Amino acid sequence: MNEFHLDRRQVRRNFGRAATTYEQHDVLQREVQTQLLERLDFYQPQPLRVVDIGAGTGRGSALLARRYAKAQVIAVDLALPMLRAAKSHNSWRRPFARVCAEASALPLADHSVDVLHSNLCFQWIDDLPALFGECMRVLKPGGLLVFSSFGPDTLKELRAAWAEADQQPHVSRFLDMHDVGDAMLAAGLRDPVLDVFRYTLTYSEPRKLLEELQGLGATNADRSRERGLTGKHHYRRMLAAYETMRVDGRIPATWEVVSAHAWGPPAGQPRHDADGGAIASFPIDSLRGSRRR
Repeated sequence: MNEFHLDRRQVRRNFGRAATTYEQHDVLQREVQTQLLERLDFYQPQPLRVVDIGAGTGRGSALLARRYAKAQVIAVDLALPMLRAAKSHNSWRRPFARVCAEASALPLADHSVDVLHSNLCFQWIDDLPALFGECMRVLKPGGLLVFSSFGPDTLKELRAAWAEADQQPHVSRFLDMHDVGDAMLAAGLRDPVLDVFRYTLTYSEPRKLLEELQGLGATNADRSRERGLTGKHHYRRMLAAYETMRVDGRIPATWEVVSAHAWGPPAGQPRHDADGGAIASFPIDSLRGSRRR
C-alpha cells in the first residue's frame, strides 16, 4: 500500500524549527480545525479523557479544553519545541497536559481515552497499521476518533513545477483516502466515515508559498529526498514553471484535506498488532468462569 517512507527525525526537526513561526502561517490549519471540531457533535457523553495528537502550538488543545471543561485534556506532539510554544495557550482555568511522544507509541493505558483528536498530523506518519492500531489500543469501547490529514493532490502545482526542473522528490507525498480508510478498517475501528475537501490558497509569487511551508514545518521529509542543496538552475526552472500556472494574476496552491471519524469497537473485538496478530481484551468483571466441586 505505502510505497514511500518518511524520515521521522527530519519530521521532528522540521516542526521543532517551526515552533516560533507556525502560527504566522496556519490560516488553513485553523479553518480545518473549525470543521473538525464539528465532528465532535457525534459524541454525546461527557468524556473523562481527551487526547490531541500532533497538538503543535496547542491552539486545538485549548479549544478542546474549553469544550470539555470537566475532562483531562492531553496535548501530544513529537516536537518538544512545539509543546513549549503550546504553553502560551494553556490557561489555569482550562489547563491541558503536554506530553512529548509519537502517535504510533502513545504513553497511555489500553482503553483509557474517550476522544482522540488530531488535526493535520497523520499525514506525517507512514506506518498506518501501527498508527491506527495504537488508536484502537487507547480508545475506550465507544470512544471517538476524529482526525484530518492531507491527501495526494495537496501541493500538486508545486510538485508539477518541480517535475519540470528535475526528477527528485521535493514535495512530500501523501496517502489516498481509500488507503487511509482501508487501514482504519483493518485495525478494527468501527464505522469509519471519511470526507475529502479541497482548498486553493493563492500567493503573489511561488516564493511566498515556499516561505509559508518553511514557517509551518511542512517541508519535504521523504527518505528518498536529495540531502544536498538544490542547484540555482533547477530552482529557477521550478519558479519559471510555476509562473505559467498563474490564475487571475495569482499563484495557486491546492490543499486536499481528508477529514474522518470512527469509533472504538465493543470490548472483546480483536485489534491487530504490528506483526499482524490479533489481540482481544475484556473487562475482568465480564469474564465468567466455572470450577469443579
